[in-house]
Amino acid sequence: MTIQNIIFLLVAIAGFGLFAWQVRKIRANILAGRDRDMSGNVSERLNKTLLVAFGQQKMFKRITPALLHLVVYVGFLVINIEVVEILIDGIFGTHRVLGFMGPVYAALTGTNEILGALVVLAVVAFWWRRNRSQPVRRFTGPELRAWPKLDANIILYVEVILMLALFTMNTADLKLHQLEGRDLAGAFPISSLLTGLFPSNATALEVLERVGWWAHIVGILLFLNYLPSSKHFHIIMAFPNVYYSRLVPQGQFSNVDSITHEVKAMMDPSYQVPAPATNPDGSAAAPTPFGAKDVNDLAWTNLLNAYSCTECGRCTSVCPANLTGKLLSPRKVIMDTRDRMEEKYNSPLIFQPNLYGAEAKHAEAEVVDKENHTLLRGYVTPEELWACTTCNACVEACPVNINPLESIVEMRRFLVLEESAAPNSLNVMFSNIENNGAPWAFSPSDRFNWADDLYVADKQSIATA
Repeated sequence: MTIQNIIFLLVAIAGFGLFAWQVRKIRANILAGRDRDMSGNVSERLNKTLLVAFGQQKMFKRITPALLHLVVYVGFLVINIEVVEILIDGIFGTHRVLGFMGPVYAALTGTNEILGALVVLAVVAFWWRRNRSQPVRRFTGPELRAWPKLDANIILYVEVILMLALFTMNTADLKLHQLEGRDLAGAFPISSLLTGLFPSNATALEVLERVGWWAHIVGILLFLNYLPSSKHFHIIMAFPNVYYSRLVPQGQFSNVDSITHEVKAMMDPSYQVPAPATNPDGSAAAPTPFGAKDVNDLAWTNLLNAYSCTECGRCTSVCPANLTGKLLSPRKVIMDTRDRMEEKYNSPLIFQPNLYGAEAKHAEAEVVDKENHTLLRGYVTPEELWACTTCNACVEACPVNINPLESIVEMRRFLVLEESAAPNSLNVMFSNIENNGAPWAFSPSDRFNWADDLYVADKQSIATA
């Protein structure tokens, strides 16, 4: 094993190890949310994952970005097969170890090159759409501050650099073999067009091939570790997010278990209310708050949503509240949830690097007082929440099955059930339901007066005729 192989092995171990640590940290943050049983229905969930996540089903509601995204998506999957070869070559000191596959390898490398060129074109188109054409309400909004916009552009620039490194490696290798009168395993339809741009010096070509090789694989490892801090993490998180998405009808709201038990007990005196939860030591557990004030009050699937968001803005662009100028932006709610998780559970890492996720809850007060800086009011205002019409347009539009409405409803529940902070119009409705059994301010005895009035009007109409 040469020095180059040892250096590569150390770089690969560091790259994959750091990525695994970041994934473990994010997993802990997600599991800090409320428990929710998502077992069962495996076949239905797998079918949905194949259609929505792998098949990009919901992307094709908008054909132009769908085709551009498909090119990048397929290119990402196929080109990464070559990464396997690079890893083997880097560890064992071989060169194009998969070349023994002959025609299969030629088809693979040729496809890689064509997809690589298409990826560059698609990325240029994405850059233009994001920075020049700017579709209405898609790439604008208060939530797309300096960092989200810069993050999106960094991803596009990195993808171009990775493709250029791939073409540098292939073109230099191809021309070097041509100068030496040897055949290079594989097919290189794009690189063969670029050989005229490269020098005819063997030493220079060897250096360029190595520079391209190292830039491509190190760039991929750096990009891999950039993903957890980026919106591009959806290329990994979209698959579990779709798998664990809701299977019930979108208009079906969840009930609060404790309230359900109380209502059943009122309706049926023989109903046995389940015993309250206890701690492992047998003591009574703290009561579960109604709704959600902070991220740990949301279900873990809602926190998984936050790490799966690609900030595409499809949800906000179809939101009727946002379209009429109200503050609500479903994308902002999801981005705020992720930002709050990072603040709440990852900031203690500065002082206690072994704490994150649920463990960080206990250390949080010792680091900084954030009692009054929660998801609700600290990030999302009540005005935003009450602007929601619960129409599910955002849920239907999301290409990776994120459900902003669940988080919105849970924060509304907290406002109503914990703080009695509903808008006055809703409080009037609540009073009418309590006193009159209906949302309207009429006595139950007058409920059918409209029918009598209609009957009289009909009689008068007939008599006049």
